[in-house]
Amino acid sequence: MTTKELSSGIVRATLILTAIALSLLFLYKISTVIIYGLISVVFTLLLNPLVLFLKRKLKFKNTLAVVVSMILVILLLIGIGFLFIPLLISQGENLSLLDIQSLEQNYNRLLSNVINYLESYNIDVEKVFKSTNLTSFSNFEFIPIFLNTILNTIGNIGMGFASVLFISFFLLKERASFFNAFRNVLPFNQKEKILNSVNKINEMLSKYFLGLLLQLFIILVLYSFVFIIFGVQNALIIALLCAVLNIVPYIGPIIATFVAGLLIMISSIGTGVDFATETVPTTIYVLIGMLIIQVIDNNISAPLIFSKSTNSHPLEIFLVVLIAGILSGITGMIIAVPFYTCLKVIGKEFLPENKVIKALTKNL
Repeated sequence: MTTKELSSGIVRATLILTAIALSLLFLYKISTVIIYGLISVVFTLLLNPLVLFLKRKLKFKNTLAVVVSMILVILLLIGIGFLFIPLLISQGENLSLLDIQSLEQNYNRLLSNVINYLESYNIDVEKVFKSTNLTSFSNFEFIPIFLNTILNTIGNIGMGFASVLFISFFLLKERASFFNAFRNVLPFNQKEKILNSVNKINEMLSKYFLGLLLQLFIILVLYSFVFIIFGVQNALIIALLCAVLNIVPYIGPIIATFVAGLLIMISSIGTGVDFATETVPTTIYVLIGMLIIQVIDNNISAPLIFSKSTNSHPLEIFLVVLIAGILSGITGMIIAVPFYTCLKVIGKEFLPENKVIKALTKNL
């Protein structure tokens, strides 16, 4: 090899590595758009049966069927949102949200009740606050930060929801055109494998999301049962909120437990109910009930539902979600299972003789 050839090879390799690095950086910068696109694809898969029903059974034209389907989904989401209004009004009245001074007094009263209860069991709360850097929670300093976080989150969700609706509308409306264009650009020698993969992925993801809805419904029923037994106010609404939080694997149930306990304690403010003898025991009983439900869900219903819908071992799913959480946080945990399912389908179609792929996809 001559010096010129070696230099040319080094330059070529450097350019390739640079192009790869820039491509990865670009993908990272537009990761939010990619996530919107993936959510839109999922939304399209879930909504497509309704569109087909309107077209075939009610003889709607394609555009009208898509518009009606989108409107029905928006109305459904608005209806679910309205379910939470009684909860917000109830908690707003308890916390006197329109009176900042009263809000601070009620917060301090709740905090004082918790501290007194813990100190009765010889737990030094002040020492715990200092050791865990939670001193801001001993006063009212965290409230502005918390409210700003909530507002930013709501704004991001609103923008994301609008983006998903916009993308989904055109994916549904131009579904046939997009599919034909996609099929036409496929390499001829790989076209059959790619189309088989797409059809299989479509089938598997539909089963997965139906399984997810079934899991959330089971959790909703069980949570409602526990909350009603212990006389929790707005039991069905809180159960729905906690069930929705379970969309986030493993972390969602922890957040749901915290939210439920907090709402129960807030509901007791100003009602004359004794904090130590009534509020705390009720909260503990409810949290124990939720823990039992999570044990049932994590060990029976969820593994059974998802192993059937994705043809994956429960331990396999757990490891995939854990790794995705480490790499991409909550977003990664939510999309981990469907993304992994897609990879398995593609792997089986294109690398059927690979030993690792064969072991992972033996049930597909």
